[in-house]
Amino acid sequence: MTHMSTLNIAIFGVGAMGSLFGSRLSRGDWPIAPTPNVTLFGNWAEQIETVRRNGLTITYPDGHQSHHTLPITNNLTEVPPADIALILVKSYQTARAARQAAQILHPDGLAITLQNGLGNLEILAKAVGPQRAGLGITAQGATMLAPGQLYHAGQGPTHLAKIPGHQGKRLAEVAALFNAAGLETTLVDNADSLVWGKLAINAGINPLTALLEVPNGELAKHENWREVMAAAASEVAEVAAAQGIQLPFADPARRAADISQATASNRSSMLQDVSRAAPTEIDAISGAVVRIGKLLGVPTPVNEFLLRLVKAKERLTLERWNVGTL
Repeated sequence: MTHMSTLNIAIFGVGAMGSLFGSRLSRGDWPIAPTPNVTLFGNWAEQIETVRRNGLTITYPDGHQSHHTLPITNNLTEVPPADIALILVKSYQTARAARQAAQILHPDGLAITLQNGLGNLEILAKAVGPQRAGLGITAQGATMLAPGQLYHAGQGPTHLAKIPGHQGKRLAEVAALFNAAGLETTLVDNADSLVWGKLAINAGINPLTALLEVPNGELAKHENWREVMAAAASEVAEVAAAQGIQLPFADPARRAADISQATASNRSSMLQDVSRAAPTEIDAISGAVVRIGKLLGVPTPVNEFLLRLVKAKERLTLERWNVGTL
């Protein structure tokens, strides 16, 4: 894989984040040559059909729009052998996506998870091999308004955890690609710190927005909601500290409030899931905090409360939509 050869990038996930990264990496005004060959793969039939027919329209907070034509499919045989596989599915879909990525990833390729929650890297490494698995987190904010209609609510940095040897050079190329595509990206040494930092933010914001059915910015406006957000994020910091992991920020409560305001118009991924009667990632977020907290003897009552409430809301929403249990 060199700068002179065309990279095949497979993106697993055709929702908000997959569509955002796909549109950026395959844009027509690519500042470096050659343009990567990007293919989106997923199972959302309406999205795939709409993007194939009409392309993807992205709306930005200032009201302007951009239009993108993207190769997108639900047929794995239509995805070229991949130099890079980006895993951007929901956490409960990771095992399936990892198995599929293993089928198309070059022997010296690299699969990178950019997902929410804990445990995704381990699942990916089991499927593709530890030497071909990488970890990143992203603070980009994006929402699917409808099939083929993406709202990019806020720019946020992406961090990729450094890996040694030959694959480390590949990862540096991925970071360069992301930056050239306008996705601010840095390589970092301490992946655990970043993962737990993002977990603290997700645990503070996502369950509450899903339960209250409000965009992120509303949480910081109300004292009671702000207190719950702060408590959930602080519990994550305590569970991390019990493992010797220091978050990348000093005050998790303040950070959660700042992020909720910085992404004020964004509808969190968990709210998007609840709104369309889909399973949420609550088990990989609040559920993971509760499980690890119990193992370490660290109380996590707020995360446990939010876990139970979101689980209940999932069931009620499915019943209301007459979907049945999944």
